[in-house]
This record gives sequence, structure tokens and C-alpha cells, in this order.
Amino acid sequence: MDGESGGEASSPTDGDDPYAPANAALDRGGFESDPVETAARLDADDPLSGFADRFSVPDDGLYMDGNSLGPASDAALASLDRVVDEWRELLIGGWTDADPPWFEVGERIGAALAPLVGAKPEEVVVGNSITVNVHTLVGTFLDELLAGNGPDRAGHAAADGTWAPGGDPDVDPAVLVNDLDFPSDHYAIRAQLRSRGIDPDEKLRIVESRDGRTIRPADVEAALDEHDDVGIVFMPTALYRSGQLFDVERITRAAHDAGAYAGFDAAHSVGAVPHAFDDAGVDFAVWCTYKYLNAGPGSIGALFVAERHHGLTPALAGWWGHEKATQFEMNLTYTPADSAGAWQIGTPPLLAAAPLEGSVELLREAGIERIRAKSLALTDFLIASVDERLPDVSIGTPRDRDARGGHVALEHPDAERLSQALTDRGVVVDFRPPNVVRVCPAAPYTAFADVLEVVDRIETILEAGAHEEYATSEGGVT
Repeated sequence: MDGESGGEASSPTDGDDPYAPANAALDRGGFESDPVETAARLDADDPLSGFADRFSVPDDGLYMDGNSLGPASDAALASLDRVVDEWRELLIGGWTDADPPWFEVGERIGAALAPLVGAKPEEVVVGNSITVNVHTLVGTFLDELLAGNGPDRAGHAAADGTWAPGGDPDVDPAVLVNDLDFPSDHYAIRAQLRSRGIDPDEKLRIVESRDGRTIRPADVEAALDEHDDVGIVFMPTALYRSGQLFDVERITRAAHDAGAYAGFDAAHSVGAVPHAFDDAGVDFAVWCTYKYLNAGPGSIGALFVAERHHGLTPALAGWWGHEKATQFEMNLTYTPADSAGAWQIGTPPLLAAAPLEGSVELLREAGIERIRAKSLALTDFLIASVDERLPDVSIGTPRDRDARGGHVALEHPDAERLSQALTDRGVVVDFRPPNVVRVCPAAPYTAFADVLEVVDRIETILEAGAHEEYATSEGGVT
């Protein structure tokens, strides 16, 4: 892939880089020494190697699905156990007397997450689920557009459209997305358009992929040039199928130059890739916490709203987003918090938030820049190994490090059956139609020897034709 797919971060290149052998293997198109020896050297020099012992991963298997659900860590379980104990001992008093009090959980954990996305503490909050957060944030900024307000950015004009409430197709604002998005985002955006009398078939504008794998930033820019009614650009930071990492700053700049708000779904990058939302000028973002943040199945969602937008009334208002000082006065008139906390809706689910507290502190201890450097080295090592040993497997993820997230899409005509064969042989991966096996060597708990073992098992399966014993399914969870 060329720089057209470019993203946010790259690996270190100086002589002190402990992951240089993995990077070099990809750059040279192969390994100078035995890959087993290379993996052993990388693992011996890995500054993050000690973190694997703090995660619960199978002793007799290889867990390569952290891009779907991260494993439990000792820190996450400890923070969950603490809240369970507080519930048992304090009952309702936990809201004020727990240490720290439950009342501030959304803002407190949001502040802990903020450095991972390059934001101020008051710009990040945990609450709701990721899809609910898409609903409320896209809805909020649609309301701003319908009220005649474009992005408040110095040097950027208001959007070209002249919009009015009531649903006039000639003046309604459009939302720009892409055809490789996770489907739930489109469901939510279409629902928000419909609820305002806007026809989503007309106003959900879609950037099409040229190759079925990636979206070119130039094509986003071209769509903005073509359509002067786009009021919100909503893109992923990383594509869920191919793992392409987007250039957040470039897309944000293009959106603002067109007078549109810039929002992102960061579910497939936060915790694996450092972001700089403030520096990039991002208006809003959403993400889940059960993938690279390792907070557990169905754990609480998170969101970012730039400080310049604080004080807006959220599209989905609820009592937990009320200003904290007067929340318990039970006024029937809603006063939004003057922070990202305004986009909380209902009472936070403490048991779904508690593991995140521990897991995010563990990731901060490891360091997001070090996590990113190792992640790139692991995926370099995986790609180089596949290139060298698996001629029937293609790489669907950008080779450009600036355009690669935390997982690699291995493409094979029998990908579904291959994923089943791998699972039965102790390698946990997932399948995404039509032909992708997603392999995620997550940095905190994956060794380079693990990556080599995954390639060994794929090679063994394909050479023996063992995957041909499996039937394809009609859908379901993988």
C-alpha cells in the first residue's frame, strides 16, 4: 500500500529500537537469520515481555482475537473485585463513600483515558455504549447544523449548505461515511437522519473503496469537493476488516475546510495506537473499551468531545449528563454539564466500568508509545512470515506502518474454514466475510514466538488440506 492510506503513528527507527529485527524483516522482504532465532532475540529484548504474565490467556493456546475482545488482566479483575466488595459493604453509600466514590466514575476514568487519545481530562468520559454514543453525538451535531452552526474553528468558514429544520431535501445536511464502515455506525446515523425528517438514502453519502480493503484519504477529499451539503464527516480511525489506519489529522482538516464537523469511530485503535485528537482538531469521537482496552465483554463505552463544544445540549439527554453540582436537586429543566460528561445519559453500570479502571492503568504503565512500537513489530513479523511461507495467503492490511492498525487481515479463498481449523487447533482468530482471517498479535500479551507458531499452524493446515474438512456456515458470531 502507498502513502495514500496513511495514518497516525509509526515505529521508532533509531539504533536503540528493540524491535528493529522485525521491522527489518519486512523492509528487506524476508529474514536474514532463522526466524526462530529472530523471534527468540526479539522476545529476549522486549521491554514489554513482563506484561504477558498479568493477562489471563490460555497456557495451551494462542489468543489472537484481542481486536474483538481483550483478555482479563490482574489489574482489571482487581478493580472489579474492589467495586463488588464496595457494593457488598457500602450498598448505596458507595456512590459517595467508596474510595473513590462511584458518583464520579465516568469523569474519573475518562480523565485516565484522555492521554491515550491526546485529549484534556474534561474532554473524555466513559458512559453508555459505543452505538448509543454514535446516536447522541451525531444527533447533537446534526442539531447544531440545523440551527445554522458549523464547526467553530479559526480560519474555517461555515459549511456551504443553508440548512433549515423540517426536512427540505435541497438544504438538509448530509453525513459522509464510507462503504467499509462497521455497519452499526450506519444504522445509527440513518436513524438520526430519519428522526429529523432527513432522508438517509439521499443524505448518507458514502465514499466507496477502490479495492474492497481500504479507503483513500484523497477519495474522502474528493467527496467533500463534490458534495457541498456535507455537514459531518464520520470515519473510523481504523477499518474493522482490513485494519487500515486512517490519517485523522488529514481527514479532520478536509472536513473543516469544507465547513463540516469531523467525528471518528475509534473502536479499532484506542489502546493499540496513540492518538492526538486535540492537536488534529477532531470535534468528537466514540469507542468501545472491550477490544484493545481489555475491559471485558460489554464493558462501558467512551467518548471525546472537544472543549470548544462543551455546553451544547446533547441529542439524547439524560440525568447523568446534568451538571454535577445540581444533579440531585432534581430540577425538571436539564442543564448539561460543561464537559464531555454532558453526553452521559443514564446511571453508569458500575460493574461494566470497574474493570476499565484497572485495565487502563495497566496500559498506561506499559506506555502507549511502547505498545504501538511493539504492535508494529509484531505485525511486521507476521506479514514477513506469511510472505515467506504461505504463498496461498494474501495480506489485506496496508504494509505501510503509518497506515496499519493493530491486526492483520489474512486473505484466503477458504478463510472461514481456515479460521475454524485454527480454532480447533488452539489458535483463536476470527473470520470476516468474504475471505479474511483477522489475526491480532496484541502487544501487551503476545510474544514473537507466538506469531511464529500461528504461521506454523496455518502452514500445517493448508499443506494437509485439513481446513477442507469443515463446512461453511450461514453466519453467526466468530
